[in-house]
Amino acid sequence: MPTHLVWFRADLRVHDNIALAAACRAKDANVLALFMATPEQWRQHDMAPRQAALLRAYLNDLQHSLAGKGIPLIYKEVNDFAAQLQTVQEICKQHEVTHLFYNYQYEFNEQQRDRQLEKMLEGVVCEGFDDSVMLAPGSVMTGNHEMYKVFTPFKNAFIKRLKEALPECVAAPAVRGEAIKELPELTFDYPQQPFDEALFPADEKAAIAQLRQFCKQDAGYYDARRDFPAIEGTSRLSACLALGAISPRQCLHRLLAEQPQALEGGAGSVWLNELIWREFYRHLMTFHPGLCKHRPFIGWTDNVKWQSNDKQLKAWKSGQTGYPIVDAAMRQLNETGWMHNRLRMITASFLVKDLLIDWRIGERYFISQLIDGDLAANNGGWQWAASTGTDAAPYFRIFNPTTQGQKFDADGEFIRRWVPELNGIPAKAIHEPWAWADKQRVKLDYPRPIVDHKQARVATLAAYEAARKA
Repeated sequence: MPTHLVWFRADLRVHDNIALAAACRAKDANVLALFMATPEQWRQHDMAPRQAALLRAYLNDLQHSLAGKGIPLIYKEVNDFAAQLQTVQEICKQHEVTHLFYNYQYEFNEQQRDRQLEKMLEGVVCEGFDDSVMLAPGSVMTGNHEMYKVFTPFKNAFIKRLKEALPECVAAPAVRGEAIKELPELTFDYPQQPFDEALFPADEKAAIAQLRQFCKQDAGYYDARRDFPAIEGTSRLSACLALGAISPRQCLHRLLAEQPQALEGGAGSVWLNELIWREFYRHLMTFHPGLCKHRPFIGWTDNVKWQSNDKQLKAWKSGQTGYPIVDAAMRQLNETGWMHNRLRMITASFLVKDLLIDWRIGERYFISQLIDGDLAANNGGWQWAASTGTDAAPYFRIFNPTTQGQKFDADGEFIRRWVPELNGIPAKAIHEPWAWADKQRVKLDYPRPIVDHKQARVATLAAYEAARKA
């Protein structure tokens, strides 16, 4: 009897899991599952404690789901990727594994690990799958067979491929044996912080339910509502996608079931664009591994002379910059482990273009806080904001934090939620509270702006121009 081992990584679900489905296809196979926590690796990459807590919740849920199908989950805690390789070898030997199944990860270190493993394992057939994407990297290319460097043509080619044939979802495996009753609580030696389960589904069933509800009720209005942080206009599914409690294919099929015009540019198409942005950054990372090594996509931007100002950096991190929309956003991040997408752009632009602080410092801080931390998406977003990446805004496009606040939180509803010091200020004045306070001769328990935006803009343009010429 063949023994099939499924190695779970960032794909903690039983529905539409390509590796799991492939391992369970042979009815006579003995199927085992494996998950290995790597706390030391997580520390090196600044995994957020809230994301670790969510991962633990998904892991225990996965163990119960597999146990109900008669599939045991072998759980190990090892230091790093090198230790993972050794552990897989030992398990394969111990259980006489004939086939190893896993879903690809596209980060550089993970790809190197998997290539090494395939060379090391003797007598074991290794099968890898493109599971965390709708379309495999390399399947959406230019006419010259190169990876797209600009999002819009990539999106157009991507949608054309989807219209030709939608990627299928695979069913959860059938029951393979008696349910396993005695299940230990799984945990690991890594800091964990509580998260709000009302905002972030803590198991696969809840994630699927949230996806269904969003696609049915909100996806059609996403375009009109997504930029306003005071209202619940986004799906909040990014954390589920980052750890693989749902797949992007499930998102696509559910969206099209509820919003059939999404592929034609109708209702739901803007949320589909967001899913394609996620694919774009994943595909890019596969073709440009330097993105995993703190390198900018546009080479000359490495010449920018960044400022080193610990006081200003600390003010940005803690939400004490004197710019209400920036401060509200950073406090939301620190308090919940999540930040609204429009605010990610505003806060990133402020750090890089107003304070002239290296985007990599911001990228790292976000990962250390985000419950939906994802290397490809986070790096892509930061490089977009810093004008160092592919499809980047020109370096002379700089968000004005005051007008961004006025546009997307006009009455200051979101600001008041997170910056209660400004509760007593009229809506019209809340985006420039000090101008109002000085006029009224009122003392505010809130910092004055740590930088003058107009002056900062001039300095940033000069710094980028000098780097470009260099």
